[in-house]
Amino acid sequence: MSITEFIRESILRPRMKGAGCLVIYDPNRRYREICLAMRSESVCVVDASESSIESREAALKALRDLATQRQTKEGVLVYVPTLLPQDDDAKQKDPFALYLACGSMFPKDDGDDYLSLCLREKPDHATEIRKVFSDCGGEPGFAVIDAIGGGAQWPQLRSILGAESARELLTALLVPSVRQREALKVQEGWVSETRVFLETTLGLNVKTRGKTWDAVATELWRFLLFSEFAFDLPVQLPASLKDVPHALQEARPIIDDVCDALRRDPRHHAAYIDRAEAIEAELQLATHCEGIEDLGERDTFPFEERTFLRTAIKGLCAGEVDPCRKVLATRRTSVWLGKGESQAQWEVIRTALALVEACEDLERQLPEKMRALPDLLDFYTGFLREADRLHREFEQAVGECLDVSGMMAEVLTFARSSYRGLSEKVQTQFVRLTEAAGWPPTGRLQNAQVFDRFVADRLKDSGRRVAFLMVDALRYELGVALEKLLSEDGPVELAVAYAQLPTITLVGMASLLPGAHADLRLSEEGGSLMLKLGDESVGNVTQRMDCFRKRLGDRFHEMSLGEFVRNQPAIPEAVDLLVLRSTEIDRQLETSPENTLGLVLSFLKQIRHTLHKLRGLGFKDAVIATDHGFFLNASAEAGDVCIKPQGNWAISAHDRLLLGQGNADAHNTVMDASKLGIRGTFHQAAIPKTMAPYRSGHLYFHGGLSLQEAVVPVLVARLDGGEKSHDISALVVNLTYRNGAKRITTRVPVFDLEMPAEGMFALDRTTEILLEAQDSKGNVVGEPRPGGEVNPATRTVTLMPGQRKQVTMRMDPDFEGKFTIKALNPTTLTMFTSIKLETDYTV
Repeated sequence: MSITEFIRESILRPRMKGAGCLVIYDPNRRYREICLAMRSESVCVVDASESSIESREAALKALRDLATQRQTKEGVLVYVPTLLPQDDDAKQKDPFALYLACGSMFPKDDGDDYLSLCLREKPDHATEIRKVFSDCGGEPGFAVIDAIGGGAQWPQLRSILGAESARELLTALLVPSVRQREALKVQEGWVSETRVFLETTLGLNVKTRGKTWDAVATELWRFLLFSEFAFDLPVQLPASLKDVPHALQEARPIIDDVCDALRRDPRHHAAYIDRAEAIEAELQLATHCEGIEDLGERDTFPFEERTFLRTAIKGLCAGEVDPCRKVLATRRTSVWLGKGESQAQWEVIRTALALVEACEDLERQLPEKMRALPDLLDFYTGFLREADRLHREFEQAVGECLDVSGMMAEVLTFARSSYRGLSEKVQTQFVRLTEAAGWPPTGRLQNAQVFDRFVADRLKDSGRRVAFLMVDALRYELGVALEKLLSEDGPVELAVAYAQLPTITLVGMASLLPGAHADLRLSEEGGSLMLKLGDESVGNVTQRMDCFRKRLGDRFHEMSLGEFVRNQPAIPEAVDLLVLRSTEIDRQLETSPENTLGLVLSFLKQIRHTLHKLRGLGFKDAVIATDHGFFLNASAEAGDVCIKPQGNWAISAHDRLLLGQGNADAHNTVMDASKLGIRGTFHQAAIPKTMAPYRSGHLYFHGGLSLQEAVVPVLVARLDGGEKSHDISALVVNLTYRNGAKRITTRVPVFDLEMPAEGMFALDRTTEILLEAQDSKGNVVGEPRPGGEVNPATRTVTLMPGQRKQVTMRMDPDFEGKFTIKALNPTTLTMFTSIKLETDYTV
């Protein structure tokens, strides 16, 4: 098809037929002959270049005829050899502007300019066309455009690759499918055609004498990626790189399009990353561009991503969040997130920005929320606890990141100081308000009332089986996360309770016993804290479980939550109350808080699975309670400690609360023990006014009086309504790693997770999927790194039919060998699919 035929049949005629009337404005008179050639019995062409008055009369008559003879007339075409009127004044002076209101126009937008029309007619020759327009100093005639790419182009190449357009052919040459690669091996003659094709399309003069796909592809990859890099560079190429072959400016659109397509398609990510890394190393780009701060907007090569990272960090730490936010938005779909190490650093930046912004916003609201203790408590449970969540997720991201040195260290300092600053302001006012009002707050649920209010009443119904989960260190924001997780499977209610002081496991677990609100007493014996419930000692697990057993007899049974999950426990039919004990969160954070935050979320998943098993055993309700919360003191420095007040302090509760007798000072509040809800032989309690403990070195602490330590959740899950229906009988999940590779070379491998749309019309909802790496014994040796596509609270990925997502796993640093990646149902832990892999780390 010639360019004139294309303009006439593909542009003008369809537009005229669709609108009935088409007005063509053509000051250069380029299209006049095309318009006149369209005159026929069914098309009335009015040529305003001959006589303005006569053409107006002819146009009016043609429009009237069209209205009465629409079935036999295609339309009216009005040719006007002037500029299209741009404003109302110009339209009033133009006698043909009225036809625009009842018809259409040409040109209509930027896509109707002459260059765009030529590119649309010959998309495979875009580079040649742009060069012709550039070289001729004006606009080439129709004959020149028709001469470009005459005849059938590259028949062998099109046949072998099964592709038509230049973009399709380029993509196939870069990342051929298995079928395409085999065809390139078997057939001959395509290399010479490819040379011509690449010269015509990109201006690439292939230097290699090799006749294999790999030789041609290697040169094409280098030319394509370096050309994109050169186009995007805001400054001149360094002198050392100017002789590296790259395309002329006219080829930029097709090069950008092909590179974008490669980076968008997850199937090509592995090949793209490997090629780009090899080319960067071969050309030593990082060294040659070392002095360039702005490398453009595209991250063709991995070293460019570092400049974006620096921009984000500088903006964040300077308090200018807009540049940081902008960079994060553009990096969200970056191909370099396919490298787990890079994704981990960006997740630190993302979580840091979210934390800093939240702290700033919450700090602005503080003055109105700290006038009375009830106001502050409500503000915490409704809003302030979000800062705790975001801080935990930030510290979790830091723990997952392999390199937090250099620039990243600035982010850590800035984000932690933002959270610590907010926490200190809140703490100072919280202690002041508690001094006046006392603790626990009047008229609100005390943790010591939880059993009597939520469990005992349910046990009054004969045969109503209740599970009581006593979870150590489940602070309030984790309770909110757990409530969201459990609500996926059935009804669950979240209540706020206020912990018994001091907020340590010994006291907190005793406060969850029957009758604790009235009978729990604290005393000192031999320098140790002693607890009694009435006349019964309840200072250890056995004594506390005996307390239940004495009251309920055969109706009671207990075990650790871990044992219940791992085994198939036989619960006697007479049992109405099953107590499940857990110390996982507290034990993990006491041991290594900087490295085990991720395990906290694994435990929440364990609770979800526990409730699924309880349903199967006929339990009607599950009440989840805790002893205390905790504070993550990640910004602690040497000397960050509170000096103990003068006095005789017999008991130190985890270095956050003192029991005995003494005097208040500038750093400590000293109150009557009874005013803090502590009943027994102690007269007074001392509490730091800040978030500092009485001993340095605590990265994780509890025991004292802060919102994070003393405000706790209570969750009640209904199990008798049945789990929400999750019919996954037709569910198909595809799990792949680097196009079928069998070994991982990094401890943060990235996997593709996909739910095909075919046959999934009945499943029009989202589905949660959990990934785990398990060794031959079933031990978990790798879990999804939170952030990105992974829910930070549950470490699950949500998929819709037809969706494909990338998931970064964090492998256990001490594990090497064979393992299996499993895609699981997070509730039942049934498996959708799996792949077997092996580690092959380079270091």
